Amino acid sequence: MHTSGPISSDGFIPTTSAANPEADLIRAAQAGDSDAFEALVRSYDRGVLRIAMNLLRSQEDAADVYQETFVKVYKNLHTFRFDCSFQSWLFRIVTNCCLDMLRKRKVRREEASTVDTEDGLWNRAEMLPEDRSHGDPQRLLQNKRLQQRIRETLTLLTDKERMVFELRHFQGMRLRVIGEVLGTTEEAAKTCLFRATQKMRNALGDFL
Repeated sequence: MHTSGPISSDGFIPTTSAANPEADLIRAAQAGDSDAFEALVRSYDRGVLRIAMNLLRSQEDAADVYQETFVKVYKNLHTFRFDCSFQSWLFRIVTNCCLDMLRKRKVRREEASTVDTEDGLWNRAEMLPEDRSHGDPQRLLQNKRLQQRIRETLTLLTDKERMVFELRHFQGMRLRVIGEVLGTTEEAAKTCLFRATQKMRNALGDFL
């Protein structure tokens, strides 16, 4: 079985010893050992939730995807054949769940960007508490505009482009692993990332 080495700072890779017990955990979980399955979940739960949060930008949707992901892992663990890393297999499931959620969003009414209050209409983004760690109003305004432009541009990417861009730049995953996660080749992931990056650069041109 392919392994990715010791735990990284982003928490994606489970702790392993020289003997690499993850394969034993997987086989035990496949045999019905609930403690082994719980150990696998604990190893990856933060990484799964982080991916869902970054891709969906919604705590509620991310929580739903998190639950759905591990239900699918539990139901389909017997199909895992060690022909790829467990991490890639698991992240493929969570990204597919995220894609399904994004498709559902397209067919339901999007939440309004403004809310009606006693003082009139307010923009939801403006109702969020301000970060007062910086005293420079100009910098705060510039950062706010940049974050808004990034959010807007991400919605213009195709689902696949957004997935690749998020996994590469926000999750720090290598293109080879992204290809495995999305069920495609490293070269296809690289091409998709190039398209997404070009769109992002064009949209952020006046900020660069």
